[in-house]
Amino acid sequence: MGALVPELDQRVITGLLTTRLTRTKGRRLLLVHGKYAVNGPEEFSVPIGDGTRRKVRVAHTTSVLGLTDAWQAHLATEDADLLVVTTDVPGDRISLDLLGEMVRSQIIAVDEADIVKQLFGASDLDPRMRRDPWLWLPAALIDAEPDAAQGGWPQHGAVLTLDAAMRALVGVRLGLEGLFEGGASVDVDALLAWSRTPGGPERLAALPEAERRGITEWLAQSAGEAAPVLLRLALQGRGAEATALGVLASVMTGDTASADAAVALGSVFGRGSRPSELRAYARAVQGTLTRWIGEASGRGPQSEEALQRVVDVLHQADRLADDAHLTAALAGNPFLPSSFETRLRRLADALSKGPQAAQAAWEHVAEHQLASVLYSKQVELARMAVRLRRWLDTPEPAVSSVGQAVRTHVADWGWVDRALAQLWVGGGEAEPALAYRAVHDAVRRRRALLDEAFAAQLGPWVERATAAQPGGALLVEDVLRTIALPLTKVRPPLVLVLDGMSSAVAAQLGEELTGAGRWSELSGDGRRAAAVAMVPSVTVISRATLLCGRPVSGGESAEKEGFAAFWNQHRHTAVLFHKNEIPGPADQLLDPRLVAAIASDDVVGVVLNTIGESLDHGQRSTLADWSVSQVKYLTELLNSARGQGRPVVLVSDHGHVLDRTGAEVGPSTAEGVESARWRTGPEVGEGEVSLSGPRVLENGGRVTVPWSEEIRYTPRKSGYHGGAALAEMTVPVLVLAPSAELAPTEWSELPRETVQPSWWEAEATSLPVPIPVKPGKRAAKAKPKPRPQEGELFADDAVEVPAAAPPAEPAVLTLGQRILDTTIYKHQRKFVRKPPEHKVVAAVIDALDHAGGTLSLAAVAAAAIGSGGRTNTRPEGLVTVLTRLLNIEGYEVISLIDSRARVRLNRETLREQFELSEESV
Repeated sequence: MGALVPELDQRVITGLLTTRLTRTKGRRLLLVHGKYAVNGPEEFSVPIGDGTRRKVRVAHTTSVLGLTDAWQAHLATEDADLLVVTTDVPGDRISLDLLGEMVRSQIIAVDEADIVKQLFGASDLDPRMRRDPWLWLPAALIDAEPDAAQGGWPQHGAVLTLDAAMRALVGVRLGLEGLFEGGASVDVDALLAWSRTPGGPERLAALPEAERRGITEWLAQSAGEAAPVLLRLALQGRGAEATALGVLASVMTGDTASADAAVALGSVFGRGSRPSELRAYARAVQGTLTRWIGEASGRGPQSEEALQRVVDVLHQADRLADDAHLTAALAGNPFLPSSFETRLRRLADALSKGPQAAQAAWEHVAEHQLASVLYSKQVELARMAVRLRRWLDTPEPAVSSVGQAVRTHVADWGWVDRALAQLWVGGGEAEPALAYRAVHDAVRRRRALLDEAFAAQLGPWVERATAAQPGGALLVEDVLRTIALPLTKVRPPLVLVLDGMSSAVAAQLGEELTGAGRWSELSGDGRRAAAVAMVPSVTVISRATLLCGRPVSGGESAEKEGFAAFWNQHRHTAVLFHKNEIPGPADQLLDPRLVAAIASDDVVGVVLNTIGESLDHGQRSTLADWSVSQVKYLTELLNSARGQGRPVVLVSDHGHVLDRTGAEVGPSTAEGVESARWRTGPEVGEGEVSLSGPRVLENGGRVTVPWSEEIRYTPRKSGYHGGAALAEMTVPVLVLAPSAELAPTEWSELPRETVQPSWWEAEATSLPVPIPVKPGKRAAKAKPKPRPQEGELFADDAVEVPAAAPPAEPAVLTLGQRILDTTIYKHQRKFVRKPPEHKVVAAVIDALDHAGGTLSLAAVAAAAIGSGGRTNTRPEGLVTVLTRLLNIEGYEVISLIDSRARVRLNRETLREQFELSEESV
């Protein structure tokens, strides 16, 4: 019988008394069938329901004599109250005198279910808790009851369900108390987090066998098929490895699954895990890691902690994979650091196979789950290499004039320089360094040919070029008159001179400023402007010339006087601020006088020296990647201008070249050295050109300057200016406005898509497929375009390309034209008031289709205007009318997205709504 006696502890006795004390009727002896725990306290108190407590003494005996002795000893105690005796003595052996003192005059059998009801304040229990396989649960709930100081078990009032009981038990036993708040359910995500907590898995392992098995089965039912794998790992003491092992389990999924990988994985997990469980576990872990990476993408301490958690788990997974010889099988895994390195190596191989292969490999790199949160620099570096690979695949560029060269440099070759600079700085530290270097060197050779060709055009041009006869180029002294002055008709501009800003830096700054949607770029001729610097291209000459509006050499005082005088000639007051006049007092970002000037109606100029100073004192890495925040005071000045509704002219005085020479290369030996990139000696060496004429303001109008970026005459610095390379002589000009409303008459917003060169982004994968025209229709013969005259901005000869082939027969229809030809469109058009002309609708559809489905609102407007048709509405209104034409039955074919700044076309829905066959699109 001894084996059947239940062991009782203080919690059971307390629960029993709480349910029985109301029936004692003054009796002080309670006999309970069972055995009191050896280490249980002999005395304690219990609540009796009215806010008071009753003192209890507990004893255990196995004989009738022991019962009598325990009772007599209790009576002899001065503060005797209630005696509880646990025993296995049969009730028929109890003496009559003891029966008279006993509660209910019998030995009480413990009903754990009643105790549980009392502990939870429940009216009843789920019937399943009274039968297999849940018979262990009531005792476990009694044993696990939280201390009274913690509030005990939650009070239910109604029936305590099995699920509620298990939630409460699992919360306490495994340390997951907060998990179920608000009715939440347990999932593998929560269990993975629990498996990584110190001591968490050990708490499960320490439970009695029946309870441990019951909790494991309930978690498997609640959290899914992946839970048993995780819990087995936890019970094996491998909870800290559980998430990392889930990454390894992905070898059971996808196209790379193999028998060898399955065998290797089995050795890692051991017996007991079915393939379906491992696959479910792998998917669950991937979902958890994806959520963690999402958290890591934010800001603040929580994101940093999430990123560190991700990094720790995935590096651990890589180590485990290496130990199990699974690294190769996991090469395609989207989470492992080793798989990211594999993707980079494949990219290196693809760079030599052509731009399409390189682009596909880069997309594979960018799809890695850690690409944005951990490897963003490597991904961007790889992207630059692929971009340059695409540029190498474009037709051989050519230089036909100085004006054409500087304009094309701003529009195209400066973007090449931007990518080159990043590749040169970061390529040596990246995984595919040799492949990057090969691309870099090939591009540098092509760029050097352009610099040489430019120098050949520059010599004759410098001899003749004047303000009256600019030779087809915009001169730096004409920037204020040609670009800044027209803006005053709407609002006086803020002229920000970024000393030494190259076309490469301008490309990045412009992309950032217009990409956020806060600034619109304006243009009078549909292109970003570019001017030609003075000779030599140094600050004291070119900046003074820019600010004074005439060729001049001078310092800050000359610039101030000349700036004010220029604007006074045009009936505007103006003020110019230099470096020491920009910062404000301790509690202000900008000097109050500068703030007041921007708030006034004066033309305001500000000179920012950050880029120029970085050439002299900056680190190599700081010169390859420029953001707005890196240019000191630029953010504050732009915000001030925006607040005052001012347009901004962001302009350079000259560009710069970076020092790319090796440590062993010293200065070039030459006579008449005046600066790093110009001299007065008569002899012209390789990589140099002699320039003379009215635009040369040093040495009586004649200097020798290098066109090769590899030449310098002075000790090493991070970068230089003063020479005749395209990057030095080109002056980029960006006109920015808080709104396109600030554009002067005949000016317009410059869509981002028209600013960046075509090779900068890969072509859309779903380009429109030409459709043969129905028989009987003839395509209109295109008129030949007249060749641009010298002096026209962005002449067609900017880049020499092979002559266009004659049109193929039969003629073809674009997607937009195909839509207009449908009966559905013709019917829909009848119900739209004042619809745009057919050519406008077709042009917008085709522009969106060619761009992959998404364009800025400005680009859509440009497509509409370029069609030659009338729209009779503003861009946003045009899109609204197009939605009435194309969004049949409420299906979203065309829509405004990104705070109504961009337009999206759903090509698949368009095809379905207008009943175009798959072949026809």
